Amino acid sequence: MNKWILLVDDSPDDVELTRLALEENAIANTLVVAHDGAEAIEMLSAESISQRGLPAVILLDLNLPKVDGTEVLRHLRYNDRTRLVPVVVLTSSEEERDLVATYNLGANSYIRKPVDFTEFLAVMQHLGIYWLNLNRLPPETHAKI
Repeated sequence: MNKWILLVDDSPDDVELTRLALEENAIANTLVVAHDGAEAIEMLSAESISQRGLPAVILLDLNLPKVDGTEVLRHLRYNDRTRLVPVVVLTSSEEERDLVATYNLGANSYIRKPVDFTEFLAVMQHLGIYWLNLNRLPPETHAKI
């Protein structure tokens, strides 16, 4: 199944920046965008997973409308189907409490969004190399679909 990326971010500018950075780094994996936390949870429902499979990685902003990022993460980790999907918190938050809370909820990584486009390109390059090429998921991550 195609390794796809789920980006959960409500900022059109950040979504476009992510698309451009992936393109600039020749990361050809399909990028699917959820514009709020509720949409992300719906995209990872049993019905949606059976059609598309699980994402290879989820890039999750914390400050989201409807359902915030920590609640999305809590939902992912309590759901047997999604609990092992890698989640990279990609946020502008510099709050230590957000960092600690997301790791306590099972985030795999926490990255502050760089403001500079060149730095953002580098972050996306490293994310792509690690999470899409080097990282290996347990077989049951995709077997439970």
